[in-house]
Amino acid sequence: MKKLYPLLSVLFLIYWGCLDPLNIFDFNDEETGPSVNLWGVDYSIENTTELDLGGQGLTGSIPSEIGNLTNLTLLDLRNNQLTGSIPSQIGNLTNLTHLYLRSNQLTGSILSQIGNLTNLTHLYLRSNQLTGSIPPEIGYLTNLTELYLGSNQLTGSIPMEIGNLTNLIGLNLSPNQLTGEIPSEIGNLTNLEYLYLYDNQLTGSIPSEIGNLTNLTILSLSSNQLTGSIPPEIGYLTNLIYLDLGYNQLSGVIPDEICNQGDSSPGLSNNQLCPPYPSCIEDYVGNQDTSGCD
Repeated sequence: MKKLYPLLSVLFLIYWGCLDPLNIFDFNDEETGPSVNLWGVDYSIENTTELDLGGQGLTGSIPSEIGNLTNLTLLDLRNNQLTGSIPSQIGNLTNLTHLYLRSNQLTGSILSQIGNLTNLTHLYLRSNQLTGSIPPEIGYLTNLTELYLGSNQLTGSIPMEIGNLTNLIGLNLSPNQLTGEIPSEIGNLTNLEYLYLYDNQLTGSIPSEIGNLTNLTILSLSSNQLTGSIPPEIGYLTNLIYLDLGYNQLSGVIPDEICNQGDSSPGLSNNQLCPPYPSCIEDYVGNQDTSGCD
């Protein structure tokens, strides 16, 4: 019987996790509970609220298991070399407020499941290789203050649902390959301070509703295929410090109201704008094709 005591002692130590040098026994951690292994590290499903792995040299695709970390409020994977598509399981992370996936090599489309993340305030997907259209489900993200989808290969039109994002301060969709007209619903975004739509293939006219965006400091619509005249409502944008409408097909007479907006040297060149030009900007009209002017 005495010979059993040493064996019982060893078994006791193994049971309590004090002696398992070969890691043969896989005991559940009662303190942290189940975990998810991402890029060689275990993360507690219950206790992980922030995953900050920006600039860590990560490669490969984003594991679908990341969708199990349902208590995440921040997911930062920017500035890595991640490839593949954004997993649909990202849509399970309904507590997220900040999602940073920019500056990777992600491909595929922006999935409709992004609309599940209704607590998001910051969404950065820029500087990847994303294709397809902007899903209308983006309109469910009514808490967004910053939406950056630029420097991808997105196509299709800007969904009218973007007008639901009335808390937006910054909207950047440039450059991409977006087509169609600027939706009039963009005039609902009265908190906007930055609007970048340059370097796309947008057509139609500049909607008069642009004049509702009186908090704008930057408005960049250059290098599209916009037509029609500059709306006089542009004069309501008195807080502008940067206005660029150049390299479009804008025509007609420049309204005098342009002198009321905030940028004293706006970019207007390479359009089809007709003289006479308002004195406040006549030095900045640049090259114009006036062949169609009376």
